[in-house]
Amino acid sequence: LLQLFPATIHRRAPLPSTVPWRAPAREIRDSPRFSWRGAMLDVVRHFAPPRDIRRFIDLLAMHRLNTLHLHLTDDQGWRIEIARYPKLTEVGSWRPESQVGAAPESDGDGRPHGGFYTKDDLREIVAYASARGITVVPEIELPGHAQAAVAAYPELGVGDAAPETPWTRWGINPVIFNVEESTIAFLADVLDEVIDIFPSEYICIGGDECPKVQWRDDPRTQERMRELGVEEEEELQSWFIGRIAAHLASRGRKLLGWDEILEGGLVDDASVLSWRGQIGALVAARAGHDVIACPVDSVYLDYRESDMPGEPIPVGTVTTVETAYGFDPVPPELNATEARHVRGGQANLWTEHIDSSRAIDYHVFPRLCAVSEALWTRGDRDFREFEPRLVEHLARLDAAGVEYRHPDGPRPWQSRPGVVGRPSSMEDAVAHLERITANIG
Repeated sequence: LLQLFPATIHRRAPLPSTVPWRAPAREIRDSPRFSWRGAMLDVVRHFAPPRDIRRFIDLLAMHRLNTLHLHLTDDQGWRIEIARYPKLTEVGSWRPESQVGAAPESDGDGRPHGGFYTKDDLREIVAYASARGITVVPEIELPGHAQAAVAAYPELGVGDAAPETPWTRWGINPVIFNVEESTIAFLADVLDEVIDIFPSEYICIGGDECPKVQWRDDPRTQERMRELGVEEEEELQSWFIGRIAAHLASRGRKLLGWDEILEGGLVDDASVLSWRGQIGALVAARAGHDVIACPVDSVYLDYRESDMPGEPIPVGTVTTVETAYGFDPVPPELNATEARHVRGGQANLWTEHIDSSRAIDYHVFPRLCAVSEALWTRGDRDFREFEPRLVEHLARLDAAGVEYRHPDGPRPWQSRPGVVGRPSSMEDAVAHLERITANIG
């Protein structure tokens, strides 16, 4: 209904009386293709205050998305209050600095970074989202991406050399939870408190990017494997996730994990976030497991949007609006019965290089507009038909205060420092100056 009114209806202040609110008469018969239409927001690498999350929820609702996947724990921080284990936030929610840039040899910025959500913060976020038709799905990472938790409680780690702080770098970290019964019980306690906050059907447990080096090199872990009758470290991860899945099931919840949980054998009733292309979706759906598609090559919104030198974060493959619009969660190799296991899809935003709501706006929009239509629409889609409608929709984003990426590239204040796009001729220079002046105005 709001899309039928003038774009100014999306402003928060009352409209002048001279602006008519008129909607043309229409009869609309419509329903979404998929039941899971979502976006994942990483609040670990850079913390987002509750007000920013509520604003993000408003923008999801504006685009008829119905799931917010909230990435709450990782190596670089622990963002959720757990009453039984207060050190998770006392120690785990702050790191001494953050890596600057994507290169492994990049320096740190020398500035502490952190924050966490109280239970009341998260209950408010859940209620705010629910009022807008959105389910919040929490993610607690295990057995890898564990450094923030191990820094807080060293007895959760492998061996005696526990880190003292959350990790200050980006990438894949070898720190992993150990496989003692006490650690399984600790994580079950954590998940019990998570479940009490989030009423979602699914609880995401991560399971991705989990090096097994510490397990392989640790005598106690190898002894534990023999006790359990497990021969390979991949099987040990499956055992670990199986224990967590059984606990979630005992609380009436379902386990969701990234597609690495397929390695070593997928536990019963687990659902898969297929991110490494479509292979995870194929394997899981054919085995009768539900799938949420989020392939890295089309819906990772932290990836750069062009090869232009001014793109603020030149990481990942180029993922354009047209790329996002072409997203189809269902691999064509699946038959009709198998395809029913694909519940939908989501776009993912990792925030190693995204530290503000302005930066989130730039990377998410308008690509999320394309993803939302891809997840809603039945039948064929044509980007040439979509593009002019998107241009019209940008006026709504303007009214809502969204600092999206413009079709002609980043604005000077959005570009990488020192790179604003040098004009190639006097005419180009004049046009460039006019654009800057208009945007400042």
